[in-house]
Amino acid sequence: MSSMHKHHFSCLLWPFAMLWHLLAAIVGLTGRFIAMILGLVFMFVGVIISLTLIGAIVGIPMAFIGLLLFLKGLF
Repeated sequence: MSSMHKHHFSCLLWPFAMLWHLLAAIVGLTGRFIAMILGLVFMFVGVIISLTLIGAIVGIPMAFIGLLLFLKGLF
């Protein structure tokens, strides 16, 4: 028997789970402190880009990913 567990996610939660695993890989490669700084930079740039209507398409997801990256660095 294998001790590794496969997590099964709903089709609706799959993108969020994959995003969380991607962020965990980034934190693992860069370290917690650098990931937190990178998350703050993504949030700042995302908010600045979101000030224009066309930039909001890119800025809002960038700020959200920055927030998740910052939170992943904290916990």
